[in-house]
Amino acid sequence: MTAPVTSAPRPRPLRIGNASGFYGDRFDALREMLTGGELDVLTGDYLAELTLLILGRDRLRDPDTGYAKTFLRQLEDCLGLAHERGVRIVTNAGGLNPAALADRIRALADRLGIPTRVAHVEGDDLLARGGWGEGVLTAHAYLGGAGITACLRAGADIVVTGRVTDAALVTGPAAAHFGWEPGDPDYHDRLAGAVVAGHVLECGTQATGGNYAFFTAHAPRAMRRPGFPLAEIYEDGSCVITKHDGTGGVVDVGTVTAQLLYETSGPRYLGPDVTARLDTVWLTQEGPDRVRVHGVRGEAPPATLKVGLNRLGGWRGEIVFVLTGLDIDAKAHLVRAQMEDAFDAAKSRPAHVRWELARTDHADADTEETASALLRLVARDADQDTVGRRLGAAAVELALASYPGFHVTAPPDKGTPYGVFDAARVEQAAVEHVAVLPDGRRQVIAAPSRVTAPVPVPPREPQEAPERARELPEPLPTGPTRRAALGRVVGARSGDKGGDANIGVWARDEDAWRWLAHTLTVDRLRALLPETAGLTVVRHVLPNLRALNFVVEGILGEGVAARHRFDPQAKGLAEWLRARHLDIPEVLL
Repeated sequence: MTAPVTSAPRPRPLRIGNASGFYGDRFDALREMLTGGELDVLTGDYLAELTLLILGRDRLRDPDTGYAKTFLRQLEDCLGLAHERGVRIVTNAGGLNPAALADRIRALADRLGIPTRVAHVEGDDLLARGGWGEGVLTAHAYLGGAGITACLRAGADIVVTGRVTDAALVTGPAAAHFGWEPGDPDYHDRLAGAVVAGHVLECGTQATGGNYAFFTAHAPRAMRRPGFPLAEIYEDGSCVITKHDGTGGVVDVGTVTAQLLYETSGPRYLGPDVTARLDTVWLTQEGPDRVRVHGVRGEAPPATLKVGLNRLGGWRGEIVFVLTGLDIDAKAHLVRAQMEDAFDAAKSRPAHVRWELARTDHADADTEETASALLRLVARDADQDTVGRRLGAAAVELALASYPGFHVTAPPDKGTPYGVFDAARVEQAAVEHVAVLPDGRRQVIAAPSRVTAPVPVPPREPQEAPERARELPEPLPTGPTRRAALGRVVGARSGDKGGDANIGVWARDEDAWRWLAHTLTVDRLRALLPETAGLTVVRHVLPNLRALNFVVEGILGEGVAARHRFDPQAKGLAEWLRARHLDIPEVLL
């Protein structure tokens, strides 16, 4: 008789959670995630463009630092819990100095008497190779998850990285858990699914109701302290986004859509290990606080890695004049002209001067504050004195000689340094990606053998991204309309990438999508957001998500650390768009 054919048992899903979306996130989250329910892996994302600049300045003062110190304090409280529950921890808290943080974790484990196998990933720091330009403080390649995979396969309990992609904190453990290897059938699709899971988890509670456009649709108490998210990842790369039972917040198609659109651009989400096709993502509500993410397709990654460059751009000074009551515009004109005259007289005009008048005043106001507008002067220069002492003196000297009611929100300061973020690209094969295993062995990670040609850069002019006819639904039939805020019918979320901003806009049902897809064009967006005038705006269509993604190039100047505008990270840009009024079909209201 022929022996029956038996198939190998399918690996169980990987339960992987997040306990930090940025350096400064909720301190107790590590403990909450370890005690709230079952997990296999717990991740922590501490790095952002601004964070690397902060850590770079730390390292200038003390070469033994450059990592997220908060993580060590969290771990002191939770290392025993992680060990008892068999939860592995993967974090990019190593920042600019992952080896130093790994050493400190070993010392902590020894002191606490907890056996802990620690590994780290390095090779992202490219500053020493030079050629990045004057004043560059940090230069870090965005590595993929293969180094993390190697560390976990070698038995690490804790893996510390420097600058890897945010999604690598999830793709690395997923590949280790399921044994994914390049050359496997559907390898890129599976890895792309893990990338999407990682992108949803990376910003913590933004996936569970934090910063959510439709927060008023849920019970206020539930939204006061959202729980952190976790993903149940399956062998085929699909996943379910959820959270621990009994925690606050909500996980639904809307909260997951909002996070999927956050800080992305076109349908191709480029990464060092795989290019994930965001236009293939499907979301399905599987039950309360459970959203299935499936259908994700992947392509070979690009041949190059992104390199984040932070440099000190110079010095920045700011003065905010308070204008109260009547004649706001005339008061602003007077003090502005007086300051310009002072610059000319002292022959010390800052290199860059920006004025913004925020009309926060109300007519016939019942408090002085609500009767007042704010005139903001921001000056930048290579010389600290020019935007510090001299700028402050010019403003203070007007105290008795300017508009009625003259005062400022705070005394002028001495000027503060500001940073500038730029991005470059290097060949993947030119970067030595190294996993330093728990026993100290160094494993060099090979660059991907299959890569794609560079994606063409779109022309730098206002345009629609190329749209296939099948991407757009049939227009909504014409009918009565009413003037109302866009946010009555659509959600949105915005964020920063260097000097650019993205605005993801999505509809909650098919009728709203049919209207949105044909109404919110680049021209209409520019009309609704006049600050985008003269800037390149590109629209991308993501029909599976009923979403549009707009990239506004250059609106943030030289990036968040330069604080170019009132909202330097474009966090509120989407809410401004939702507050703008236009004619909306009555059937949608």
